[in-house]
Amino acid sequence: MFFVTIAFGAMFIVSALDYCFMWSDVPLYAVIAGDILVAVGFFIVFLVYKENTFSSATIEVDKEQKVISTGPYALVRHPMYSGGLLMLLATPPALGSWWGLLSFIPPALLIVWRRLDEENLLAKNLSGYIEYQQKVRSRLLPGIF
Repeated sequence: MFFVTIAFGAMFIVSALDYCFMWSDVPLYAVIAGDILVAVGFFIVFLVYKENTFSSATIEVDKEQKVISTGPYALVRHPMYSGGLLMLLATPPALGSWWGLLSFIPPALLIVWRRLDEENLLAKNLSGYIEYQQKVRSRLLPGIF
C-alpha cells in the first residue's frame, strides 16, 4: 500500500502539471464525468465499510471475522478495490488531465497484485471463503473479472 500511495500522489502531480502547462484539452463533460465517477467510487467504498466492519488496509484475518456475502460483496469479492480503482481512473479527467491517466497503471497493477495476496490469505485462513469464491466468481468487475 506504500507504493500505491506514492503512485496515487504521482497521479496528482502529473495531473496538476498537465493542467498547469495545458498539455491536455479535457472537455468540460469529461471533467464532470470524472467528478461523478470519483463520487461513485467513494460511495462504493462507503458501502464496503458499512457492510464489512472487518475492512482494513492491513491484510489479516481476525479471529471473529466471517465471510461477508451481502451488499457489494454479493457482486464482487473485492468491492473496496473496485471503488478505489474507479476513483483512481476517474481522478485525472476530473482534474482536467489526460496525461494523468498514465499514472493509473502502476497503482492499478499493485492493487491487482495485492488482491491476489489477499485472496490466498483469506482462502487459507477464513472459514467459508472458498465456498464464497465459488458463489461469487467476479473479483473486481461484476460479470467481467
